[in-house]
Amino acid sequence: MDVERIRRDFPILDTGIIYLDSAASSLTPEPVLDGMMEFYHEYRANVERGVHQLSQRASEEYEKARIKVSGLINARSEREVVMTKNTSEGINTVASGLKWRSGDRVVTTNIEHHSNFIVWLRVKERYGVDVEVVKSNREGILNLEDFERAIDDRTRLVAVTHASNVLGAITPVEEIAEIAHEHGALMLIDGAQSVPHMKVDVQRIGCDFLAFSGHKMCGPTGIGVLYAREELLEEVEPLCIGGGTIKDVGLDYYSLAKGSQRFEAGTPPIAEAIGLGAAVDYLRDIGMDEVREHDVKIVGKMYDEVARVPKVSVYGPEPRLRVGILSFNIEGLSPHDVALALDVTAKIMVRSGAHCTLPLMKDVIHQPRGTVRASTYLYNTSEEVDKLSRVISELSASLT
Repeated sequence: MDVERIRRDFPILDTGIIYLDSAASSLTPEPVLDGMMEFYHEYRANVERGVHQLSQRASEEYEKARIKVSGLINARSEREVVMTKNTSEGINTVASGLKWRSGDRVVTTNIEHHSNFIVWLRVKERYGVDVEVVKSNREGILNLEDFERAIDDRTRLVAVTHASNVLGAITPVEEIAEIAHEHGALMLIDGAQSVPHMKVDVQRIGCDFLAFSGHKMCGPTGIGVLYAREELLEEVEPLCIGGGTIKDVGLDYYSLAKGSQRFEAGTPPIAEAIGLGAAVDYLRDIGMDEVREHDVKIVGKMYDEVARVPKVSVYGPEPRLRVGILSFNIEGLSPHDVALALDVTAKIMVRSGAHCTLPLMKDVIHQPRGTVRASTYLYNTSEEVDKLSRVISELSASLT
């Protein structure tokens, strides 16, 4: 992978920053911005509303984006791809839309982002559903035997992250899906940290739902995806209904459209969807295997160098078992102080705090104040890692 060529597509890097916060939101390359601006400059109109040529072009490009996403995750049809605004909306759509019964069970884990955790607690409060939490080890690794014990014939849904947004640990989702389906349960995957970084094949995994966000995979903010097996689309009640979701309406009745259309009420984020399609093109042109290989190389170097610094604690599994995420702390300094020092002294952008994973912080790594998180992507270099480790070493040394 030609990283230097890739970096030319991200002019913000010319300012001298080192961007290591892609787990929160990746940078956006010029081809994606060009695709969005083409919409505004050449065919700015609403979709699925008009017969004039601008609306027809906009509708065509919007649906092309859906087809591109379908191909990226190997869905059977673009009808299984629902455009949302982010991962959280996709997960909430499933949580709010399934017809829950008292006594149903949801199985999740203690390493989840809040968006794939508190939604199930709310389902518990509203419908009397039992929530079982499978616990990982200190590195974020989940044991399949724990899922075999937790999942039973009352389990309605298993909801797990594909990759931890703090520890980077990759979850064995294919094996978990198999266990879920043996008991007639559905499988939902939070793919926010996996889809941008590796090949994700929903048919091979066997999941029923997959949610992810465009802004973590070189796309714009405000656009995400909920994949749902076509057979399940009509089992989930949409979060929002209105224009665009309707098959028929009378004075005292309505019926919803079939497929993904039933979930996309009102005018969608058209430019953002087109940008997501361009981001999919961008990543597939590079190759998801190449993206994954680069991730492992960069995060492996980061892991080796940062873990050697005195007074530094690194969390999570070995590099081959994680995506491009490294969380750490420096003894004697708060995570926010470290993040601020990295920014002020070296223009290194990282995330600090609990990362929307308070159960993980409290129950797994026992760091209630959180961690510093450096997260990599296809535009990061070995030289940037060297600078990060050098500045961390300086911060550590300053405490002696």
